Amino acid sequence: MNLLRRTAALFGLTLALLPWSHAARAADRTAELAALHAADDAWVAAYNAGRVEPIVRLYDRHAVVFAPGLRPLRGRSAIRAYLTKDDAEFVRGGLIYLLVGPRDGEISGRLGWVSGNYLVKDKTGRIVDRGWYFSVSRLENGHWLYVRDTWNSDPSGAAH
Repeated sequence: MNLLRRTAALFGLTLALLPWSHAARAADRTAELAALHAADDAWVAAYNAGRVEPIVRLYDRHAVVFAPGLRPLRGRSAIRAYLTKDDAEFVRGGLIYLLVGPRDGEISGRLGWVSGNYLVKDKTGRIVDRGWYFSVSRLENGHWLYVRDTWNSDPSGAAH
């Protein structure tokens, strides 16, 4: 009978801790999703400032970027070469890149994805481009690194 009481007590304790465990996992997921969105914000801030290296460090060494109209850019050196040219033209043109509207995302273990919409404005504040983005990241040594990244203009101008 003693074994039965211990088993029942352990079962009861397990049931009592389940809600706390679920809440802790939800809090961790929320924090990790916020970290993924913070990486996107860091990408945008560095891009608007013309700083390529901080952007490159946000990518896994084997990352692939699917930039509009180009073959896939594989690895940091290809990503760096693309961004160096693209960002210089962007900054020289006085443009600003903004993430807009609600952002989505999900975490599963060490993988996560995010998506959302962007606007590009010129010096006068006129919208010159709008579109969507989607990225997949992996958690490495406490940092979320992009493993796949893509974005595309939306010629209809509709938000997704």
